Amino acid sequence: MRRPFEDQVVIVTGAAFGIGRATALAFARDGAKVVVADTADGGGEETVALIRQQGNLARYVHCDVSDSAQVKVLVESTVKTWGRLDIAFNNAGIEGVQAPTGQLPEAIWKRVLDTNLTGPFLCMQHELKQMEKQGSGVIVNNASILGTVGFANASAYTAAKHGLLGLTKAAALEYAPKGIRINAVCPGFIVTPMLERAGLVEDASVRHGLESLHAAKRLGQPEEVAETVLFLCSPKASFIVGHGLLVDGGYVAQ
Repeated sequence: MRRPFEDQVVIVTGAAFGIGRATALAFARDGAKVVVADTADGGGEETVALIRQQGNLARYVHCDVSDSAQVKVLVESTVKTWGRLDIAFNNAGIEGVQAPTGQLPEAIWKRVLDTNLTGPFLCMQHELKQMEKQGSGVIVNNASILGTVGFANASAYTAAKHGLLGLTKAAALEYAPKGIRINAVCPGFIVTPMLERAGLVEDASVRHGLESLHAAKRLGQPEEVAETVLFLCSPKASFIVGHGLLVDGGYVAQ
């Protein structure tokens, strides 16, 4: 039986861990050839190994998405290897540090914006050039609930994700007539290394407080976001354009 993404070529950035890894594994499971991109080489290679253990195709490319030259190599090497680019999940992102806006170091602000907003912009620039040549393609950007609401002590992250949703909508309007669909996912708090680094998972009281912010009264799992990305990239979502789809356990609905 033919799998849903059989023979399609997919790039997933930030695929060494968390949501990126779960999405890369899900695409591979459903038949795609997956290019795993990250700066964490060990984690990226491990993701590729996991995919190959399933009998599926994948390769790893070191890529800092804030560097246009590296993104260009990522896309060009993908096309050189597998001939095309059908889908891109621009997932790579960093959390920065928690601090009030007036005390946030400018260097941290710049680093978060460079990775979380300029990064997807650069990725789309290079991905879209290839997709335009083909006359088709799907892009999903990983935004956040913090692209729709504020969050104290996370001004850089919140600003970047708000900007990413705006960028997604603008690009979607430009490229939908050319057969390219662009959308975003907006996860709530998901159990990933990012949350673990911030100390929000291991401490029971902190985790409970975070869970209580969601109507579902729990944190999300990377696989739940991954399945949403696959839906947005599938023909079942063919009339969804320029949308930021919440995967948030009811966080924003409250």
